[in-house]
Amino acid sequence: MPIALLALAIGAFGIGTTEFVMMGVLPQAAADFGVSIPSAGYLISGYALGVVIGAPLLTAVAVRLPRKTMLLAMMGLFTAGNVLFALAPNHELGVVFRFIAGLPHGAFFGAGAVVASSLVAKGDRAKAVSMMFMGLTLANVVGVPLGTLLGQQVGWRATFALVAVIGLAAIGCIAKLVPHQGKPAETSLRGELAAFRKPQVWLALAIVTFGLGGVFACLSYVTPMMTDVAGFQPASVTLLLSLAGLGMTLGNFLGGRLADRALMPSLYVALAALATVLAVFTITAQGKIGAAITIFLVGVAGFMIGPMMQARIMEKAGGTPSLVSAAVQSAFNIANSIGAYLGGLVIAGGLGLVAPNWVGAFLAVLGLSIAVVSGTLDRREDADTPTPAPAMATAGS
Repeated sequence: MPIALLALAIGAFGIGTTEFVMMGVLPQAAADFGVSIPSAGYLISGYALGVVIGAPLLTAVAVRLPRKTMLLAMMGLFTAGNVLFALAPNHELGVVFRFIAGLPHGAFFGAGAVVASSLVAKGDRAKAVSMMFMGLTLANVVGVPLGTLLGQQVGWRATFALVAVIGLAAIGCIAKLVPHQGKPAETSLRGELAAFRKPQVWLALAIVTFGLGGVFACLSYVTPMMTDVAGFQPASVTLLLSLAGLGMTLGNFLGGRLADRALMPSLYVALAALATVLAVFTITAQGKIGAAITIFLVGVAGFMIGPMMQARIMEKAGGTPSLVSAAVQSAFNIANSIGAYLGGLVIAGGLGLVAPNWVGAFLAVLGLSIAVVSGTLDRREDADTPTPAPAMATAGS
């Protein structure tokens, strides 16, 4: 694999850390700003809103830029947003700065996925994309636990100052290691938007939204599930989340390799496995060992889907992959919101703390159903494509 993928992975590591570590240091930030925990939750939703808006908007604005320049610009904005947040004087500005930090998230991954796939042969593209996303999954194993510990011991501002340092390191590595690719050939905003006229692009985004929504329906409420149902001590939750992060890392690794071999069959298996694991979690959540194993498996099954869908949507976008590739990140964060909302809804309805797992299983089955529809369209399109007639033999042959 090209060493340039390391630079992209470092950027992904910083982005993954800043996105998820907020959950770990939320009490410290709330106390510092003098607001309640629910009010401090806007620091999380502010970032997510920035991702959803920034992914298509910044990609559209920068569509004519060379992709290396775009990567550097997005990482620069990300670093500035985290510096501003670390210095935020009050909660209101903190939310604004988190929104700014989230804006380049999707555009970075969108451009990064295109660059990563361009650095390798066609048969290794999904694997290359998964190597970039390895930084995102490793953030859940290393960045989030260490950032949470730093926030608890030194203060939450130190955590985001460290994230800004990671951003600077990513800028340096991208500048040094990623080759200059020139301006994208014949790229225009109109051409990028034309990709959204393709039904398969929308089906791919729907698979991400609902399939991965199942993961977040579960993980959004995994802390009370583990403490109040499985019986873990609160101090053990960080280790359990790291275990989920290890599963995500393994799933991302497997997903990239399986996608290069047989994308759609592998996607069907991953979504079916996710639905099954989430359904089983309603039972295994009652005990510590079963719960820990299942958390790991949720991470594996859920994050196998990511590189598969990134490869799928770039394939269906054809020669204009940047905007739709960034849109995957918007769909990912919408999945986060839908899963968390529906999971909270069933808990509030009195169905218990394990009920979000049933919601997650349902969403995964819905994602699988959409994938089957997409695969059926593929087969119909192949059947409708005329087979070239064999060449006629010439007199001299």
